[in-house]
Amino acid sequence: MKTVLIVEDDLINARVFSKILIKRGGLDVKHTENVEEVIKIATAGEADIILMDVSLSRSVYQGRAVDGIKITQMLKANAQTAKLPIILVTAHAMEGDRENFLKQSGADGYISKPVVDHQQFIEQILALLPKD
Repeated sequence: MKTVLIVEDDLINARVFSKILIKRGGLDVKHTENVEEVIKIATAGEADIILMDVSLSRSVYQGRAVDGIKITQMLKANAQTAKLPIILVTAHAMEGDRENFLKQSGADGYISKPVVDHQQFIEQILALLPKD
């Protein structure tokens, strides 16, 4: 079973995503907003894909506040985790945001919140999951 790591600081969003992923996608789910934990799970190969919230209000790494863009950049710069697909999830859905965030972060995909079409949400994630 494929595992999705949800990096999200809003527990309600994390719960909603988890339910959709488990029930509709038949996927396993892990959730954390702790940056050290994200890096540990990613380097250990315990996640097949990451859903990364762009605006993480409480995430700190090595004493500095970091957002989902920064964490994605760190993961993409590490040879061990560079190939791990990362989908940015954000409520920032103004024109140009998608391209800007993808370019800035090196992420593989972008989903805007709120997630209204659950089937499309699952399909976007399944499309980026590595095939065995």
